[in-house]
Amino acid sequence: MSLHRRHLLLASLPAALLSPRARAAGAPPKRWIVVLLRGAIDGLSVCAPYAEPDYARERPGIALPPPGQEGGLLDLDGRFGLHPALAPLQPLWAAGQFGFVQACGAPTSSRSHFEAQDELEAGTPGVKTTPDGWLARLLQGDEAGVQAVYTAPTRPKLLSGPASARVAALPGATRAPERPALGAALDRLYAQDPQYAATWQAAQSGRSQMAGALEAGQGMNGSMAGGDPTADRGAPGANTLPATARRLAQVLRADPTLRFACVELGGWDTHARQGAAQGQLAGRLAPLGQGLATLAQSLGPLWADTVVTVISEFGRTVAENGTGGTDHGHGNALWLLGGAVRGGQVLGAWPGLDSAARFQGRDLAVTTDYRAVLAGVAAQHLGLRDATLARLFPSYAGAPMPVLRA
Repeated sequence: MSLHRRHLLLASLPAALLSPRARAAGAPPKRWIVVLLRGAIDGLSVCAPYAEPDYARERPGIALPPPGQEGGLLDLDGRFGLHPALAPLQPLWAAGQFGFVQACGAPTSSRSHFEAQDELEAGTPGVKTTPDGWLARLLQGDEAGVQAVYTAPTRPKLLSGPASARVAALPGATRAPERPALGAALDRLYAQDPQYAATWQAAQSGRSQMAGALEAGQGMNGSMAGGDPTADRGAPGANTLPATARRLAQVLRADPTLRFACVELGGWDTHARQGAAQGQLAGRLAPLGQGLATLAQSLGPLWADTVVTVISEFGRTVAENGTGGTDHGHGNALWLLGGAVRGGQVLGAWPGLDSAARFQGRDLAVTTDYRAVLAGVAAQHLGLRDATLARLFPSYAGAPMPVLRA
């Protein structure tokens, strides 16, 4: 990059993102990007167990054909196949830089999007009162300047907590300028009258949902047909990811003090007309795959020191429902991407799909606690010790899962 071009790039970024360390030369630090798929993506379509007889039997209208057939899955390992809309990620799989942890999730069960999302971001499944996010707790004690960015219109719980001063919005990623001081003043003003307060809160909620719907091109409901638009929490649709990935990579390349990022994408609540190789889910997966591939390419040499975890609040039912979709489930597929991850394989103990193995007789069982994977990234990738891991995930007593190549 020419000196003139670099000067223009740095000048375009907010001053808060440019500490002295941001301009200092040195080896690139370890980075961690967390992608939250709000609404509960169907992991059995993303990383489909096509070798299981119950997969096609329970999903007569939405099961993807086996590899080699028209519209069929892209074979991963002879047992699982990748949704064809995620073809842009095949080169990363072949390079060992993309993989899955199947049957992953929380040890507790909640079929509420809001409870499950809050507990996931807090890192304390089953505890509804945790005030901060696990990634925010990771930032505590770090003396550097701004350490994390988020891409949604508002800061997620994942990055909310005492260290929130070290968190900033990704430049250009929010849909409209947020004016927190004005918003807080209006909150205080309208709080004095219950009627005005209710109207103000309803207006704010409607604004967020409509903005999400318009940007994602999803219509007025902001989500898939039959889905709950509020499950998105204002997160943009997957079609925004390629552009967001380029912006995020640009900022990470410019500032070595930025080590963490949270990307939120909505539109995954597929209760109706989910589709198979074509349809609503495929239409969301295509830009998701392209965006992640763009991120890897745009990071260039930084990709070797980056881990991306893609996670959703819970999975979806094994069986297709009566409206051509799937309902709230339990176990899901967690995605791992990065230059050093244990890619090219499906990790985790596979429980099977037969009825006796299902959670509550209907869902993919959880055999890997999501905190084991996240703790593995924190320990192996960031070099965090047990005491710090205990602060990140206070109720988790298990071992971190090995997620990086030896």
